[in-house]
Amino acid sequence: MKHFQLVMAVSAISALGACGEVATTAPPSEADGWSINHTGDLNNFFDCLDQAGLALISAHRGGPAPNLPENALETLQATMANMPATMEIDVAQSSDGVLFLMHDDTLDRTTNGAGVAAEQPWREISALRLEDEDGRLTDFAPPRFADVLAWAKPRTILQIDFKRSARYENVIDEIYHQDAEDRVVLIAYSMASAERLHRLAPDMMISISVASQSDLNRAVAAGVPENRLIAFTGTEAPQQRLLTLLDRRDVEGVFGTLGGRSSIDAEIARFGNEARYAEIAGMGADIIATDRPQAAHQALADAGRAPADGVCGVVRN
Repeated sequence: MKHFQLVMAVSAISALGACGEVATTAPPSEADGWSINHTGDLNNFFDCLDQAGLALISAHRGGPAPNLPENALETLQATMANMPATMEIDVAQSSDGVLFLMHDDTLDRTTNGAGVAAEQPWREISALRLEDEDGRLTDFAPPRFADVLAWAKPRTILQIDFKRSARYENVIDEIYHQDAEDRVVLIAYSMASAERLHRLAPDMMISISVASQSDLNRAVAAGVPENRLIAFTGTEAPQQRLLTLLDRRDVEGVFGTLGGRSSIDAEIARFGNEARYAEIAGMGADIIATDRPQAAHQALADAGRAPADGVCGVVRN
């Protein structure tokens, strides 16, 4: 177990240079920020944005930033305080069956704990504190999926990445328990997984990788209707022909600019070409999955491609 120190929360971001010190951030006011208050079917919300020529940002792991760790509820709150976005999160399961947010199989990289996350009971996981991307310890704990879902239900859409420890059935049961079917997108990494997820949750939307028309046809042949599909089209280069095909078939197209040092995100940051995000939206991407959500959203807004207050159920509080 790594050494850690807890301190009282402060009211502003504290840029602490030494790893191991606790960096704290005042949680955003619930009265501030943005919310996505669409009503009815989630597919209709995406259709509304598409008809308006708008694109939405997906904040990878909730949009971590200095002093705001990945997969923390406080990070999701901070992202929605600044922009309307969907939230990509990772759901794992503790040894005693509690669903919580965590990307890695082990606790070492993102917390002051160590060991395999799925082998720890929730009592021990909930006592840990999260570290930001620079290794600074924060005052934030790994959140329960149930709490994140309850927070998100009136505010945003969660894209759920299932970790190996999390059973599909348990995650879907919690979504149904909270009547949040129209607030989630389930991520599948194979046609078999997509078919199984659709069988378990026929009224929820499913995201799967689609690199060609054949991939799309296989997903539909596997039993997932086109109006339940979201197509992740990769991270290398946007394919305008594919995105146009998806639009004709009423399938939302996602393009990822994320991916570390060799990503499009990194290239844009390095050369300052922020307008590239709007260019990708102009090629037909309905959703841009990014590690730079605020910069990407601002670029869309500058180009008139970001949802504004009052459009398609997007509201600025």
